[in-house]
Amino acid sequence: MQPIAISELIINDSGAIYHLNITPAEIAETIITVGDPARVKEVSKHFDKIEVQRSHREFVTHTGWLGKKRISVVSTGIGTDNIDIVLNELDALVNIDLATRTIKNELKHLNIIRIGTSGSLQADVPVDSFVTSTHGLGIDNLMNFYVHDNNEEEKQLLHSFVTQTQLHNNFSYPYIAGAAMSLMKYFVNGYHQGITVTCPGFYGPQGRVLRLGITNPQLIDRLTDFKFGQYRIINFEMETAGIYGLGKALQHNCISLSAIVANRIHKNFSANGLALIEKLIVKTLEIISEKL
Repeated sequence: MQPIAISELIINDSGAIYHLNITPAEIAETIITVGDPARVKEVSKHFDKIEVQRSHREFVTHTGWLGKKRISVVSTGIGTDNIDIVLNELDALVNIDLATRTIKNELKHLNIIRIGTSGSLQADVPVDSFVTSTHGLGIDNLMNFYVHDNNEEEKQLLHSFVTQTQLHNNFSYPYIAGAAMSLMKYFVNGYHQGITVTCPGFYGPQGRVLRLGITNPQLIDRLTDFKFGQYRIINFEMETAGIYGLGKALQHNCISLSAIVANRIHKNFSANGLALIEKLIVKTLEIISEKL
């Protein structure tokens, strides 16, 4: 097998992968991702033991133990451009021999759980509730750079989205990927479920108007009104579709959990977002330690 060139897979002098600045031994097979680097310690403070702490740019990694479960928590920063870095480098750490720069014969399948914040697009999904994303639907363009496959349901869902919304006429063609069913079954009770739309920005790409006019003033209405069988778009944010798309293509198990801090229909915002995300962290760690 031809080794991967040094320009394509960059390894630091310490043997750590370039952006995350961690080595294969420093990452667990169960990984929590958070957007905010400061949120890493809010997760790892619940560990019984922390054995690794690394930081490079917006990428902070803590690896430790919760009971008998080894867990890593990694900050991604905001957006699918950062998700592209994090997912590819996490995969490389476990599935590429960094010494020989060759893909391993036996591949590992990571469990990757996103804990983040999000805005609701449905009146009945209130502020201070939790969402499990059944699918990530990206209008950010990331997966259009990669070879990837969809199952029949995903193909039909995407076709229906394009037909109903016609949003593809104004920006890149959307993509879709589903959550890992092996993980989603544990995040049902106490969670709303639905499609999460991933946007390439926070203001105009999510229909917010400050000083600039936007090209899709009906964006929120079109997303809120979308229906396909039992599915509807329940929230939007900036990472989930990238995690689901790359995770599925790389054969990892991914789930995205969101604390709803804003409702774009009622136009209200959580009075205590920090307490809400803490509650989601604790709930998620309990499930990981007991079920995974």
